[in-house]
Amino acid sequence: MLLTFKVVSYSQEKYPKNYFRNPLDIPILLSGSFGELRSNHFHSGLDIKTQGKEGLPVYAAADGYVSRIKVQQFGYGKALYITHPNGYTTVYAHLKKFVPEVEDYVKSVQYKKESYATGNLFFKEGEFQYKKGDIIAYSGDTGGSGGPHLHFEIRDTETENIINPLYFGINVNDTIPPTIRGLKVYPVASDTRINDKRQDFQIPIKKNADGSFSADRITANSSIGFALDIYDRFNGAYNRNGIYSLEMLVNGKLYFYYNVETFSFSESKYLNLHIDYKHYKKYKRRYQKLFKESSNKLSTYKNLINNGKLTVEPKSNYIVYLIVKDFAGNSSSVRIPILGKESNTIFDKQIDTTKFKVVAKNFTKFNFNEFSVAFPKNTFYKDEYLDIKFEKGIAKIHTPTIPLDKNYTLTFNVKKYNDAEKQQLYIANLEYPKYPRYQYTRKRDSTFFTTTKTLGNYTLLSDKIKPRISLLYWKNNQWISNFKTLKVKISDIGSGIKNWRATIDGKWILMEYNHKKGILTYNFNDKKLVGSKHIFKIVVSDNVGNTNELSATFYKKQVN
Repeated sequence: MLLTFKVVSYSQEKYPKNYFRNPLDIPILLSGSFGELRSNHFHSGLDIKTQGKEGLPVYAAADGYVSRIKVQQFGYGKALYITHPNGYTTVYAHLKKFVPEVEDYVKSVQYKKESYATGNLFFKEGEFQYKKGDIIAYSGDTGGSGGPHLHFEIRDTETENIINPLYFGINVNDTIPPTIRGLKVYPVASDTRINDKRQDFQIPIKKNADGSFSADRITANSSIGFALDIYDRFNGAYNRNGIYSLEMLVNGKLYFYYNVETFSFSESKYLNLHIDYKHYKKYKRRYQKLFKESSNKLSTYKNLINNGKLTVEPKSNYIVYLIVKDFAGNSSSVRIPILGKESNTIFDKQIDTTKFKVVAKNFTKFNFNEFSVAFPKNTFYKDEYLDIKFEKGIAKIHTPTIPLDKNYTLTFNVKKYNDAEKQQLYIANLEYPKYPRYQYTRKRDSTFFTTTKTLGNYTLLSDKIKPRISLLYWKNNQWISNFKTLKVKISDIGSGIKNWRATIDGKWILMEYNHKKGILTYNFNDKKLVGSKHIFKIVVSDNVGNTNELSATFYKKQVN
């Protein structure tokens, strides 16, 4: 029999229902859920499918005014914020465009700055005011989007904390219980042994007739913790989404509870302590812990006994249930029998295996002939012993299996290079050796340096190749009177595209960049052209300064 506790009833009741409407005029199907595990952060909203296309009308979820707009190349892309009189703000992101009055204002800012990115644009009540159900924008695929969809958030206006939109009555059809893919157990004290071994390991589970899971009995002493590899699905969608809550019951008593009701952006980084980070970096599977690490400051944990760590007494029997739920209340569970066992093992004293010890509370720097690494205090969550060396031109800074709380500085000595060679050098991350990734590189005298939150392999690479530019769907000296847009494709095989500048007849034009496809697009509605013959020019630079330019003539009659 599965025992559960009613932990969230108050949370369910404190948010207004039916105040906010669906921001789209189609049934909600989700490709991403609130609190879903993402790279280094929790997902802060709902990703609503837009039928695989762009341009669907986006509606104000309730009465309010546009308080903020931001347009950026990555991240949220084109995003609009509406502040409501009830103390909440809704966010609409990855938009294709805004409604005309807002779009015109944003473009005026972009043309004034001669920049696609606007930075934060703030507005006062009354400037752009909308009623519930008014069209405010059109859905798109801008920024860091992985495909057409609407990212929708609800925030507390005062604190900026993000709240699960499902609490407000946003309806999503869900009758599918979460899926449990794996179970792990961990020794969380220095004297712990599990099945006579001091190591974490995966425990096989089998599915029962009622859909629940069971594990074989394990023996243990001292203190242990558990983690689950889990995901959830909504009706009508095949995406693997995040779960809503985790519970651990020990002999019927609640030891651990976690849910994704609300969190702040500042605490989102602790996701890397919530998961088995080392396992994720090695195998790309995220096991969520049902115990809390001492440095983990997430506010999503509740009703903890001993931070979810189970102290196993000799000759005692325990039945542990790990319960996973989605917001609709569908649940899955694992039953784990445990026998407390005396440990006769002689505990080994921990041996320092490297000379590169980092004391978390201290600033630490290691110097080599070819490079140096400097870790500010509290870069690490706990003291660590690192493997650091320089081998075949690569600075090997341990492995990327330890989560960091802060950036550290990696500095390369470039004295052996002449000025021309230095101009083409950059620091690259080699996490995927076949696809080196440009690391933002700063230059100072005879050193190049970068800051990063990822351990691993880094090197200096040279980029001597300028970016590529090609006209897309048109050619030089062509009549394009019926074209609504002008498109150019750009790419770079080295350090990557840094910036571009395009003009028609010597005047700057706004070209929106789809970085996923490498396409720049100019909309002819932006500016009225004078005459029929026009000169288009674009200059593209990569991250080390290699530059390419292209000029072309086109002819276009004015169409009224």
